[in-house]
Amino acid sequence: MLLGTFLLLLLLPGANPASAHAALRATDPADGSVVPAAPRSVTLTFTESVGLLDDSFRVLDPTGHRVPTGDAEHAGGHADTARISLPAGLATGTFTVAWRVVSADSHPVSGAFTFSVGAPSATAAPVPAGPTEDPLTAFLYGTARYAAYLAAALLIGTAAFVAVCRPTRVRPLRGLLRAGGWGLAGATVLLLVLRAPYESGDAPGAALDLDALGRTLTGRPGWALLARLALLAASALLLTHAARRGRPSRTHLALGTVLAVGLALTWAAAEHASAGIQVPLAMTSSVVHLLAMAAWLGGLTALLVLLRRDTPPLATVTRFSRLAMLSVTALAVTGLYQAWRGLGTLTALTDTSYGRLLLAKLAAVTVLLMAADWSRRWVGERARSATPAERKEELRMPQPVGAPRTETPAPDGLVERPGEAGTALTGPPSDGDAHRRALRRSVLVEVLVATVVLALTTVLTGTLPGRAEAEAEATEQAAALPATSVVMAPFSVAGHRGTVQVTLDPARTGDNAVEAVVYGADGGLAAVPELRIAFTFPAQDIGPLNADLTDRGGYWATNAVNLPLAGTWTMKVTVRVSDVDQVTVGRPVRVAR
Repeated sequence: MLLGTFLLLLLLPGANPASAHAALRATDPADGSVVPAAPRSVTLTFTESVGLLDDSFRVLDPTGHRVPTGDAEHAGGHADTARISLPAGLATGTFTVAWRVVSADSHPVSGAFTFSVGAPSATAAPVPAGPTEDPLTAFLYGTARYAAYLAAALLIGTAAFVAVCRPTRVRPLRGLLRAGGWGLAGATVLLLVLRAPYESGDAPGAALDLDALGRTLTGRPGWALLARLALLAASALLLTHAARRGRPSRTHLALGTVLAVGLALTWAAAEHASAGIQVPLAMTSSVVHLLAMAAWLGGLTALLVLLRRDTPPLATVTRFSRLAMLSVTALAVTGLYQAWRGLGTLTALTDTSYGRLLLAKLAAVTVLLMAADWSRRWVGERARSATPAERKEELRMPQPVGAPRTETPAPDGLVERPGEAGTALTGPPSDGDAHRRALRRSVLVEVLVATVVLALTTVLTGTLPGRAEAEAEATEQAAALPATSVVMAPFSVAGHRGTVQVTLDPARTGDNAVEAVVYGADGGLAAVPELRIAFTFPAQDIGPLNADLTDRGGYWATNAVNLPLAGTWTMKVTVRVSDVDQVTVGRPVRVAR
């Protein structure tokens, strides 16, 4: 049923495509284009806002040497653009532009493209094809992110277990709270230090650069990490105060809830939920998803620790069963929404890395639910076979938080096992041990599978979502098509020799602009009394379609020639050099769809 609902939501129509992870939408000059004159700047346009780095652009000339450029900036103040100025007097040939920016969801993206000035050169700097990040930095950063998730689950989940399930023995769980708190603090500091080399793709040693660390602290991911450390400090004070009182009060619970939500927001504010469609709803869903995960995984770990020595009271186990069911429901609802938001289409489940990871996570969650169902049935059987005293403990109305517990006398045939704040009621020692071992095995399986699910979740948060991957592929396919077509047409007539350079923009079906420049035999600009261009499509016997060129002082141009079909057209260029001397040359030109 869960899988069916999952697939149904994927098929529902959604909003217009938008994504976390920025995808490159366009470049100016266009990728692979030939421009007649050297541009004064390079501009990139993305599908969402991006952050710029000190070394966001590297421009290489045809010999592979780096071209001096200005600082990267947003073109016209638009956050979804990146622009860099070029020096005057660039030589002719092919230039390579390598770029790296940071998406709105805090993940770096990079790429490269080429353009040519005048004409393509025989040699060009190679376009980077592999990853532009340091493997060790990526590994350390990913490990720290996983450790942060795991530590947050221990801290938030154990605290929720103590507050909601009210175990009689709390002392064994204090170690989990300390491990969660210190683990999250250490992972957060590591993320903060590694943030700069992670963004720039440098080795971990770059973390020692104080200027880079300063830039991290002024960016949104840095703010989120600093806020997490501040919330952790407040959480430590709250837990210490609650421990001194022996039991948390209502004020402790209220403040603890606020701090837990705040901690979850530090993830939502710097991950996929912070960019793309429906950001407020996505961030709310992300917070609920993380808190539900923490309550389930952290609570399972706390229960497993208590099961090492004896069986917790049936009331404690029952309360956790209910908490776990509530967490599973929240995880299912928010997980379905996040899957739809990240995938966009059903085919993305198998066609994208994000979708395949999501399927693996769904399989792991299925195993987790099977183990949880066994534990739930165990609790149900224990409840049905419980003694009247145990049922009284389970069904008793919750006492005010912080109030002293009323002890329930142990009935005949049961063993009293003293705890910190009450008595754990279990069955006879032999039956109790057998039940405890069975429950402990089941909970251990749940914990192990849950850690695998958490690992897959960590990888998912760093993987390009299906929506973004599809949009990026569409952009790449569009970029692969010629944005412009530059054709050289040499001519010779009545002792006049030269070349006509014709630029067709965008060289696709529909309206196109045509620019033509006439060069003399010496390579300089040449003036001619008349220049005509016509297009024919022999495959369909279409044409000639005349381009009404006008002399614009040094070049001939028109903005309105319509080429209705994709394919190879024949362009006929007629050059008149005198009243009686003219020549027509034909050249093929490719028109894309």
